[in-house]
Amino acid sequence: MKSKGLGDTVAKITKATGIKKVVDTIADATNSDCGCDKRQSLLNKWFPYKGSLTEEEHAFLKSFFDKYNGTTIKSYIERDRLLEISNRVFNKKEKPTSCSRCLGDMLNKLKKEFLKYEEA
Repeated sequence: MKSKGLGDTVAKITKATGIKKVVDTIADATNSDCGCDKRQSLLNKWFPYKGSLTEEEHAFLKSFFDKYNGTTIKSYIERDRLLEISNRVFNKKEKPTSCSRCLGDMLNKLKKEFLKYEEA
């Protein structure tokens, strides 16, 4: 599975080196939570890789695409949030626009990223 952010990469490294197994053994012996899952999630949130959505972005897009009728973005705030996600994921610096073709292209690309995230 492709890493979504730094947390996934750290988790893969600790598993491959055996560190994860040692940590899990100690956590089991002391009947405590090692905090690995929380740390992994936070690192993914703070340091996401380009080309992958954060959990928050995925949640926003899910809500958006569930309501989107295919023709109208409901507000400038919604448009700007979509643009912000697009710029981060695709490493661009696009400015807000009212061009329907440009918005349509952006939404198609975001939909593909959204579906990739859903599959993973």
